[in-house]
Amino acid sequence: MKVLQVILALSILIVFHELGHYTFAKIFHIRVEKFFLFFDAGGKFIFSSKRSRWFTKLFPKALEKETEYGIGWLPLGGYCKIAGMIDESLDTDQLKREPQPWEFRTHNPWQRLLVMSGGVLYNFIFAVIVFISIMAIWGDSYVSNEGAKIYPNKLAEQMGFRAGDEILALDDYKPQNFGTLQADLARRGVKKATVLRDGDTLTLYIDRNMTDEILNSELMFDLAIPFVVDSVSAESANKALLKGDHIIAFDGQEVSFLQDSRVVLASLSGRTVPATVVRGADTLQVPVQVDSTGRIGVFMHTPSVVNQHYNVLQAIPAGLRMTGEMISGYVDDLRLLANPSTGAYKSVGSFIAIGQVFPSVWDWYRFMYILALLSIMLGVMNLLPIPGLDGGHILFTFYEIISGRKPSDRFMIIAQWVGMILLLALMMLAFGNDIGRLIK
Repeated sequence: MKVLQVILALSILIVFHELGHYTFAKIFHIRVEKFFLFFDAGGKFIFSSKRSRWFTKLFPKALEKETEYGIGWLPLGGYCKIAGMIDESLDTDQLKREPQPWEFRTHNPWQRLLVMSGGVLYNFIFAVIVFISIMAIWGDSYVSNEGAKIYPNKLAEQMGFRAGDEILALDDYKPQNFGTLQADLARRGVKKATVLRDGDTLTLYIDRNMTDEILNSELMFDLAIPFVVDSVSAESANKALLKGDHIIAFDGQEVSFLQDSRVVLASLSGRTVPATVVRGADTLQVPVQVDSTGRIGVFMHTPSVVNQHYNVLQAIPAGLRMTGEMISGYVDDLRLLANPSTGAYKSVGSFIAIGQVFPSVWDWYRFMYILALLSIMLGVMNLLPIPGLDGGHILFTFYEIISGRKPSDRFMIIAQWVGMILLLALMMLAFGNDIGRLIK
């Protein structure tokens, strides 16, 4: 199921991205020679509107069309081959011919700029549409940071955080979403955290050299949940426990939070032990039976979840806002990646990492959310000023607009080769990181 979701998601995003280039090329009457999902490396393909015999027999007029549509065999992306343009195909034969009015190279730089920006633009538009749909159908839900207490892992404890702390501010920023605290700490280059501890406000100074550890640490801030009973399951033997009971100890062993109880109850499995319970103004000793799995058969109070619902009109600005926040967050991630001292490069992943993000069962909400996020990532990545990516072409076009001089074909071919080598190196890093994580 994960593999199928990765293939489906990437196929949708690649087609939509290339459709952006295709649309603007058609608007300016530039010939598009090929439109392929995945690469037909070595001339091999799964399907081609001009080379698949069964298709051309059914639709012979497809041979007369100027564009060949197809699906390649190498699932590393896709491409839209535009006539008269130096792209990843490195087709230089076309440059030896006289420039034609329907070629990319004969159009003015502003038109070429729009053709090259079309893919990124469509990625962002697609993300907006998906996020608007999510807001209209499901709304937005998150754990509010207001009043929420943290349960830190070992790294967070080394940095000075303690179980039960409330994070009030990271520098001057006041976080609203509990789930993004760790990301905020890394992305914002936080120098100090203001926390509320036992009624006192404290300042913790953050070592910015620990960004590497922050990025690669698993769940720095869990939600500290007091052991307050919400209900008792029908199968539980502990009917003496009531809704609202706050359990603070088992068999004399203190449990400030649910996380503390796990080790304690595991050690008491199969026994009946006294639980210290705060009920209203009273502190009682209530006998509880711990089963063989270290559980007592109760449900806990859920955290403070903020649920925001939108109608169709309200979903539009909400979807735009979420898209903007995601773009901003991913740009911050790339800034960290550009600084080797942060160790952000260790978190770069390939298709394997993407596959781990998808659930093992089909979930429309999660699929659409991840799809929108990947669309933003694809759009932002393609804006990087690297030859071979849209951002490299956009950069050279801007240079032409400002200077009035067009880079030579030889320069563009060399730049394309350099870009492809850089992208290959990045791909090798991503696969290496994924394999390393799988081994660990």
